Amino acid sequence: MGPMKAPGPVERAPAGGVSWSDLVTLTKAKLSALVVATTGAAFLSGWPPGVGFDFWRFLHTVAGTTLAAFGAAVFNQLFEIDADRRMRRTADRPLPAGRIPVPGAFGIGWMLSALGIVHLGNTVNTPAALLAGLTIAVYIFVYTPMKRRSAWNTIVGAVAGALPPVIGWVAAGRAFDAGAAWWFALLFFWQLPHFYAINWIHREEYRQAGFVMLANEDESGRRTAFWSLVCAIPLLLLAIWAPLISLARWWFAVPGIAAAGFVIYLAIQFQQDRRAGSARSLFFGTLLYLPIAMLAVNLAKP
Repeated sequence: MGPMKAPGPVERAPAGGVSWSDLVTLTKAKLSALVVATTGAAFLSGWPPGVGFDFWRFLHTVAGTTLAAFGAAVFNQLFEIDADRRMRRTADRPLPAGRIPVPGAFGIGWMLSALGIVHLGNTVNTPAALLAGLTIAVYIFVYTPMKRRSAWNTIVGAVAGALPPVIGWVAAGRAFDAGAAWWFALLFFWQLPHFYAINWIHREEYRQAGFVMLANEDESGRRTAFWSLVCAIPLLLLAIWAPLISLARWWFAVPGIAAAGFVIYLAIQFQQDRRAGSARSLFFGTLLYLPIAMLAVNLAKP
């Protein structure tokens, strides 16, 4: 990677208010949409067969989780304003660029987080609301500050990222059972090769921002590629586990194994040549894997 470039001129929001694009960035809408998609998929997977589908319960689950995810994203950026200023790809976010005042962002984050938890508690059930609160707490108070202290932050972040589908599962009226564990494991192990690839590609920026990441001192990529492969292998086992716990019919193993095998193949390629291109291919491969796995497990639902 080349040297860091200074951010270009900042386009200020109109005097009448904050721009829509700034609000989208502040809430990390694209990433939050992925979080909500996992919640919705797990809800559909967990809905009891033979029972009329409750569309409004599903809608309330998605709405509450969306609000909570938006709130967590806002607080995450509030904690990382200085670090974001030092990273080329984040320097123009509304907080480090000064387009949204810190007190205003704090109010937005607090309102969204509280509304999400309260909405889930009032319209869905208590376990879903408690899990949403736990997700926000781990993400903001454990994962975010840990990014400056230990490379284990990625593992902690993966825990926070694996809780939203469990919200969907319990929102459908299911218990903290093997199905909940499967959904948690799917998101946990999916995130690790996904974020290790990002980390290695942008390792110089992470270093300059003061984040302690696995790839920071791994110029060869050997260690990052090794752990990317190790964490991709369990995805293969999930393709067999789902039918064993009656989460899906046995034919799910075919697309499950194929999609997981593709990610593992890309992780092996990254381990063999450790180029940025291979890491980028692994990153995009994980993006392809997740919707395939979520769609297939629902289509194969008993």
